[in-house]
Amino acid sequence: MGRIRILSDLVANQIAAGEVVERPASVVKELLENSLDAGASRIRIEIEGGGRKLIRISDNGHGMVRDDALLAFERHATSKLRTADDLLSIATLGFRGEALPSIASVSRLTLETRDPADEAGTVLEIAGGNILRVEDAGLPAGTTITIRDLFFNTPARRKFLRTEQTELSHIAALVTHYALANPTKHFELHSATQALLTAPSVPNAADRLFQIFGKDTTGYMLPIAAEQDFAHAGLPEPPPWKREPDYEPPAPGHLRLAGFISKPELQKLNRNSIYVFVNHRLIRDKLILHALTEAYRNIIPPTSFPVVLLFLEMPPEEVDANVHPAKTEVRFRQSAFVHDFVRDTVRTVLMQARPAASFAAALNNGRYGPESSLLLDVSPLPDGPIPPVFDPTREPATFPQSEPEPTAADTVPFTTAKSPSFTLAAPIVPPSPGRFAYPGHSIPVGYEATAPATHEPGTNGAPQQTDTLYALSTLKPLGQLRDSFILAVNEEGLWIIDQHVAHERILFEKVLRERTTEQVQKQRLLMPLLIDLLPAQMLSFAEIADELQRNGFEVEPFGPRTLAVKAAPVGLEGRELEQMLQEVLEAPDRNQQAENAEARRRRIAASIACHAAIKINQPLEPTKIEWLLNELAKTEHPTACPHGRPIALRYSHRDIQRAFQRI
Repeated sequence: MGRIRILSDLVANQIAAGEVVERPASVVKELLENSLDAGASRIRIEIEGGGRKLIRISDNGHGMVRDDALLAFERHATSKLRTADDLLSIATLGFRGEALPSIASVSRLTLETRDPADEAGTVLEIAGGNILRVEDAGLPAGTTITIRDLFFNTPARRKFLRTEQTELSHIAALVTHYALANPTKHFELHSATQALLTAPSVPNAADRLFQIFGKDTTGYMLPIAAEQDFAHAGLPEPPPWKREPDYEPPAPGHLRLAGFISKPELQKLNRNSIYVFVNHRLIRDKLILHALTEAYRNIIPPTSFPVVLLFLEMPPEEVDANVHPAKTEVRFRQSAFVHDFVRDTVRTVLMQARPAASFAAALNNGRYGPESSLLLDVSPLPDGPIPPVFDPTREPATFPQSEPEPTAADTVPFTTAKSPSFTLAAPIVPPSPGRFAYPGHSIPVGYEATAPATHEPGTNGAPQQTDTLYALSTLKPLGQLRDSFILAVNEEGLWIIDQHVAHERILFEKVLRERTTEQVQKQRLLMPLLIDLLPAQMLSFAEIADELQRNGFEVEPFGPRTLAVKAAPVGLEGRELEQMLQEVLEAPDRNQQAENAEARRRRIAASIACHAAIKINQPLEPTKIEWLLNELAKTEHPTACPHGRPIALRYSHRDIQRAFQRI
């Protein structure tokens, strides 16, 4: 007798459930996406026992007729695909037709649904994949799905679930993601004891950001928007998007990027505050995460992560969502183009904004002060009640573009304005001042030559400078603090500048500039400097020898494990020169991705700048201090040193007044 046999439908569904239903949050994700695809404007989620005991999702979408309600639980039954060609232009969140039968095979499920055109609705009850009851009932238009006793018939799967608080935190993070992506829709998340999230519909993403994160975090966020043609012509017209009737898809061949990115002073310990959506789909894509890491390179420490809310819009033909069972990973047709576009756009906004760090944020390091509730992280929560993400009594506010002080930005009508194309092979052209808008995501963008201004209550509309580093050019030095920090003042307040990292930023940009123009200044050593290396470091030298030469080094092997340094960039000598070379020749971490040419160039430039810069505990003449401040003001990004440490901290005039109880 043969050994190969066809699995029963029950076993096949449970195997599919193992791919689709990883944990209770996976169930919520599939059902939530179905509600969004159904055009729902109000979605309510109820959770008990971390999702083990109960998951109930109710929406006011278009609902289903009786026949469709029965067909929905057949494998590969879907209303979103007709032919294989439709897989090339997926414009909905769900499409495979595996979620409902997979969930029903490992739970006790009740479906209540009614199409608005029908007089009666349908109630369908399933347990372990077997239909128990089908009957008509009087129901409101829309759909309610109740999941009880998840994994009741697969106890081995239940053993792999975490604590109730942990599973609930995963669900809360997921709902938060989709609330951010759909600001015009009403979301509610309730546990057995409290309302975890109540987010009424708001007109744009800025107000939703305020709802979820609060004033403190939104004060550290920068708006971002750009549009770029794809690198080829002749892209077919994308199909109409059916989720929102008034939605206008991008023009054929266009890639749009909009959202918010955090200032360098707002940093997190993990990537859980990075929210990325491609065509409204929540993704965790390594390509986009790498682009964001590259954009923040030399701006924040490599062990820290920004807060990011990004929306990528592109024709459905340019992205393949059918590469992962949970649909959390996608594949871009032109991945290098998308990567560089995201990296360069984010980098440009950071360079132009030049945000200044305040004392409060610096002492906090931006990690815990702003209202970044643990609920937004997918890491386990401590035992005890979970604080609500959004207080419904708090009124939405317009998006502030200054540090978190008691200010309110004037409301400006949103209009649509296209940004100039970004040419990746040439210097980046910044977005033009204006507004980038599409339904549900009206986002202010654009930066003037001077710092943006907001309006203080009680100042009769007088503009107030926001906290940027454009004011560095107006600083008047007072002296040094312990021969390490420069004290300076201007109309905005008192500034403290770290002399080492300030000089490091100046030299870093100078090294990159001279290396590009092949005008590196170098000096020959009277006697070659001999440096002994480990075998792995000798291999590293073979990889970066050409880059060292371009930066003014003359280095050659002097035996199997020794290097002879005959020339070096001006400013590097003695012990600092040897330490710099030892640093750049460190054996790479095998757990990290391979270093590309750009990353290698910036790493070497950062090491040269660090070891050649002015040190702490070094007295400076007044003329040297003035030169340092003037040169710092000319740099492209005076916010942080190449290793991510802040350069300048400002104690604002308002902070001083508040400290002395003047206001």
